[in-house]
Amino acid sequence: MIEAEAAFATYPSLKGRTAFVSGGASGLGAEFVEQLARQGMAVGFVDVDETRGRALERRLADGGAAVRFVPCDVRDVPALQAAIAEVAGMLGTIRLLVNNAANDHRDRVSDMDVALWDDRIAVNVRHHFFAAQAVAPGMRDAGGGSIVNLGSISAHIDLMDLPGYITAKAGVEGLTRTLAREYGPWAVRVNCIIPGWIMTEKQLAEWVTPEAEASIARNQCVPQKLYPDDVARMLLWLAADDSRSCTAQQWVVDGGWL
Repeated sequence: MIEAEAAFATYPSLKGRTAFVSGGASGLGAEFVEQLARQGMAVGFVDVDETRGRALERRLADGGAAVRFVPCDVRDVPALQAAIAEVAGMLGTIRLLVNNAANDHRDRVSDMDVALWDDRIAVNVRHHFFAAQAVAPGMRDAGGGSIVNLGSISAHIDLMDLPGYITAKAGVEGLTRTLAREYGPWAVRVNCIIPGWIMTEKQLAEWVTPEAEASIARNQCVPQKLYPDDVARMLLWLAADDSRSCTAQQWVVDGGWL
């Protein structure tokens, strides 16, 4: 593992800065937290899964990382903003925000009601805005920063039973554009990563069937499965000063599906 990691880039501009990741206890989020910590960043993260969040925090702290986990449901905006303030107070001004938390629970169109619709929007896009609103002034005062929103390939391909999730993820792309324009004068860049079908533990357990694997092989230009570290490497570049002139863009990591 260490030898494989040595083959990939390190980013000196990240060392000593503070990152905040939502949905950081498992899946893509946990990979982001770990990769950012390896770059020498102090990392705060939130999640509803306290057991996994505490375990990741302990493991990284035991390895010498500066890390802080705060249990939080991103649907509770005041609690999310309080967690952001807590992390900034403990680890330093947040220079990287990763809006990652989401829930791709399947919902049939005929079963949706107002409460369920509002919940899907809240967990998949609303918190992106309010987290960005909370960190942007600190980024401005620190000389700039990077906000990375997680979109989804699902907003561009023919999936069913995800009306709220797909609508929210399409909204993430529009939100990225408008926030990039708003915060650009503060040297705050805002970008959107659009992952393809990533082989997280949840996806492998619940959705990756032989038929799904056949679909991946048929639709991707490169046939290999995609894993969280494939997306994390794009995140690292967007977080670092190497991408200082890149903002308001969609960065697709999907093996060539789109």
